[in-house]
Amino acid sequence: MLVRLIRAYLRPYTRTINVIVLLQLVQTLATLYLPTLNADIIDDGVVKGDTGYILVVGGQMVAVTLVQIVCAIGAVYFGARTAMALGRDIRADVFDRVQSFSAREMGRFGAPSLITRTTNDVQQVQMLCLMSFTLMVSAPIMCVGGIAMALNQDVPLSGLLLLIVPVLGITVTLIVRRMRPLFRDVQERIDTVNRVLREQITGIRVIRAFVRDGHERNRFTGANTALMDVSLRAGRLMSLMFPTVMLVVNLSSVAVVWAGGHRIDSGGMQIGALTAFISYLMQILTSVMMATFMFMMVPRAEVCAERVQEVLDTGTSVVPPLVPVAPAASADGGRGLLELRGVEFRYPGAEEPVLRDVSLTAQPGRTTAVIGSTGSGKSTLLGLVPRLFDATDGSVRLDGVDVRDLDPAVMTRSIGLVPQKPYLFSGTVASNLRYGKPDASDEELWQALETAQARDFVEAMEGGLEAPIAQGGSNVSGGQRQRLAIARALVLRPSVYLFDDSFSALDYATDARLRAALADETGNATVVIVAQRVSTIRGADRIVVLDEGRVVGSGTHGELMAGNQTYREIVLSQLTEQEAV
Repeated sequence: MLVRLIRAYLRPYTRTINVIVLLQLVQTLATLYLPTLNADIIDDGVVKGDTGYILVVGGQMVAVTLVQIVCAIGAVYFGARTAMALGRDIRADVFDRVQSFSAREMGRFGAPSLITRTTNDVQQVQMLCLMSFTLMVSAPIMCVGGIAMALNQDVPLSGLLLLIVPVLGITVTLIVRRMRPLFRDVQERIDTVNRVLREQITGIRVIRAFVRDGHERNRFTGANTALMDVSLRAGRLMSLMFPTVMLVVNLSSVAVVWAGGHRIDSGGMQIGALTAFISYLMQILTSVMMATFMFMMVPRAEVCAERVQEVLDTGTSVVPPLVPVAPAASADGGRGLLELRGVEFRYPGAEEPVLRDVSLTAQPGRTTAVIGSTGSGKSTLLGLVPRLFDATDGSVRLDGVDVRDLDPAVMTRSIGLVPQKPYLFSGTVASNLRYGKPDASDEELWQALETAQARDFVEAMEGGLEAPIAQGGSNVSGGQRQRLAIARALVLRPSVYLFDDSFSALDYATDARLRAALADETGNATVVIVAQRVSTIRGADRIVVLDEGRVVGSGTHGELMAGNQTYREIVLSQLTEQEAV
């Protein structure tokens, strides 16, 4: 999986990689050539007392060293740029893939895991590539070249390499094999820490209101300790790696000096050759150490690559149409006819569907309300219209066209959704209101704020339309967030408005004023309101009653009070008999 991911994303940078390999080759060859020059200086210059020869060969060593330095700098520069570009490209593709996910895929992965995969996991793969370009490319060249140069210095002494290199390789492999499952646990524990931390930051008010600080502190401590424990186990194996490698390196040096001393004593080898051989041995073992360092990173990068690839390989259950269709305008030029025909929705693996055989029609110029007990499927029904998820059976139609075949651009312009939990993005009031219509004028923004009963508090904010909004709208109240979210939908001026319990945080007076203003603003549009509060929907042209995912009643407030027991129970739980009439 790691090789597949890296190969796919490095393909556009083939030329740069070729340059990196060339620079690393030249740099490594220069490094390998220096001990031979040093041996020549010792044997032909120092031993013979030839100062001129020492200066000439010394000058050659300086020139080779300069070439080595320039090539090393170039390789690191291009390697870093390529690795950073790879990380950027993977993050961009993961982000794009997540943006295409429906609520079903988002629920499967969870926001904390997706954040970890987009940041930490991608960073591990990126770091592996950086280390590969700066270390791993030169390691095999240096190992093979070092062996060749060592053989050139003394063949019998090179026989020690047949023992040293395999011992080191087998030792490293045994340690690395045990590290891989531990690194998978590390990434999963990071997911858990992110999830717990995200829940605690988001629910800080609830935690303090119920005085659960101690419980949540213990909960975070548990997740944090679990991450520490598995990290320590992985760290112990990593700490074992370098001492083991250094033990082999030092024992190898002792063996070479001992065997080389006997070779010099018998006249089969010169002092300079032994010095060069020791240098080549250190270069060979250094290359193995560099590879060892890479092997320490590979197991974690493999796990991270699998997690990233899992996101990239996951398709959305809300598939864009192959041949998008744009609905034709009706005879009177109006649009916004919304129809649900025998709709069913079932979550994957669920025994029972959330919605069953739901059929209703919402017409332009009329307000359709949906009411029902908690868990009856109201929000799910509304989410089917803008394709937050698709119906598992039946169809949702806009102006006679199934929304699954509708041109996404048309859908974006046609549907204005105000979700149950209004979300504002960090920026300004204006940037949030223009989210669906970037070219909206200030006059359009103020008009939408006026209708949403938000003009007064926006004018009171320092900067007005340019007043700052914190992430999630945390610097404004819940009612202000709802009104700004409603204004955002009004700026778009769609043909279908979907209000998912969007008035719950408003007081009754503001609710009444807002609905009266909306009636004038949305007179020609289709308005669908989901609400728990009866006063919000009692004036709707048509009220649809849901119970356990089924439509159990439909009509006006008066008709339902007279003939629908479910609706009557909901109303009388909030109003008296006299108020309900």
